[in-house]
Amino acid sequence: MRKSRAKKRPLSPDPKFNDQQVTRFVNMMMWSGKKGVAFKIFYDAMDIISEKTKSDGYEMWKKALNNIMPLVEVRSRRIGGATFQIPTEIRPDRKVSVGMKWLITFARKRNGKSMAEKMASEIMSAAKNEGAAVKKKEDTHRMAEANKAFSHFRV
Repeated sequence: MRKSRAKKRPLSPDPKFNDQQVTRFVNMMMWSGKKGVAFKIFYDAMDIISEKTKSDGYEMWKKALNNIMPLVEVRSRRIGGATFQIPTEIRPDRKVSVGMKWLITFARKRNGKSMAEKMASEIMSAAKNEGAAVKKKEDTHRMAEANKAFSHFRV
């Protein structure tokens, strides 16, 4: 490492919910610097959730995010010519990042008319502990459990 590590820049909270995590989520969802479009998609998704479930969309989103966030992941490490999948715990900041990325990725892969509808349906299914993003988390945990024998190689 030649230079010092870059400092974490503080995020400004979003205008509607006054939450930095929402801004972080929207930044990940954004394409080509279209932040306004990304915010509109997110807020529309929250409205769709509120209409369909008769509950707060924002709270549903937070619950969905907590259901998706992984606790452990496997990392590849070369030891003596062989590559081992070593289970490691994830630091809290990365947990949130990975959860958000999975939610966005699987929402994009869903079929629906608009991105807001896709996002809303993925959030609703994740809040109920079902859907592709939750399956991804379970697969990751299963893989870490299967490779528990190599945890002594952890750095």
